Amino acid sequence: MSIDYDLIFNSALKDLRQEGRYRIFNNITRKKGEFPKAVYNNQYGIKSDVTIWCSNDYLGMGQNPLVVDAFVNAVNLVGAGAGGTRNISGTSNYHVELENELAKFHNKDGALIFTSGYIANECALSTLAKFLPNCIIFSDENNHASMIEGIRKGNSDKFIWKHNDVDHLEYLLKNSNKDHPKIVAFESVYSMDGDFAPIKKIIEVSKKYNALTYLDEVHGVGLYGKNGGGLSEQLGLTSEIDIIEGTLAKGFGLMGGYITAKYNIIDVIRSFAPGFIFTTSLPPSLAAAAVASIRYVKNNYSLREALYERAEKLKKLMLAKNLPIIKNNSHIVPLLVKDPVRCKEISDILLNEYSIYVQPINYPTVPRGLERLRFTPTPLHDDSKLEFLVNALDKIWRELKLSRAA
Repeated sequence: MSIDYDLIFNSALKDLRQEGRYRIFNNITRKKGEFPKAVYNNQYGIKSDVTIWCSNDYLGMGQNPLVVDAFVNAVNLVGAGAGGTRNISGTSNYHVELENELAKFHNKDGALIFTSGYIANECALSTLAKFLPNCIIFSDENNHASMIEGIRKGNSDKFIWKHNDVDHLEYLLKNSNKDHPKIVAFESVYSMDGDFAPIKKIIEVSKKYNALTYLDEVHGVGLYGKNGGGLSEQLGLTSEIDIIEGTLAKGFGLMGGYITAKYNIIDVIRSFAPGFIFTTSLPPSLAAAAVASIRYVKNNYSLREALYERAEKLKKLMLAKNLPIIKNNSHIVPLLVKDPVRCKEISDILLNEYSIYVQPINYPTVPRGLERLRFTPTPLHDDSKLEFLVNALDKIWRELKLSRAA
């Protein structure tokens, strides 16, 4: 019997479209030195200026002149690529300097850089799970897909604890085998709702049951703490976390991920993680730019202050119009739509009629029925941009007769 491969693939894509979850990659070209302005290239080849409202470049560091110069200078000195894996000709002084900078940044013995935050989580958690005999991993139910995939690949026993519910975490720890190694994995800032983890309480419970703590600070590094070390630094808890994972792609505006920890933990992952061992190294120019970005962000607390002020102002403007935002204390502003088709429709109206670019967030990124638009104001979104956005949203909500219940 012959297999109709095209029928299988086309059927899956048809179902995705019917659910309103088919993803369109809008062609958005950023303008050097003009963030959050960009050029939208539509399907007909027509270009138009837009304002980006959903970038993870939370501080606009991808456009910072010092960062751009560091990138260009390194390219001019050593060329474009790393030339190999870290073990085979792909380690340069730029990579070593970046890892030293990251270790110092989080007050840890060592650091290890990866091609993305996703790969960092996947490699670290799967390797630790396989390396620790009878390991049990305790994972917050809202953890990122990369953490879930790393835990799955580790093939260890695992328990999912209710989101930010420390009592449930303790119940699971208490009723697990006390002689088995344990890892408690969680995030500091959850990117879809913008809520914070109760880090101090999680640490206390984890230590009580002799578990390692693994903290994803992806949406915290650069953005919280006196030096930008993340929410753990802001709370004075950095030294009490065993493993901190972060990214270079958000607060620092570039690309790549990393972990920081004791030397032996770093060395085990460096030595045993296939996703690290067999992957070509980050370009030296990117490592050079990352060092420049980290140092700039670390020494400019005013960037973080401006970020908080912009986010709070946007939330207040939206609440004044009774728009259904999810309230939180972070820099993330989620606006609930609760319908994938409507979510895409609103996104298209904003883009085509108001030159505002924000991408719809649908399942599986968020649960079905909790579809949303996720706004990320930066220090470079001025008052006029905030007011224009909110007025546009208010008008759309009225015209489409959308619910304003959060």
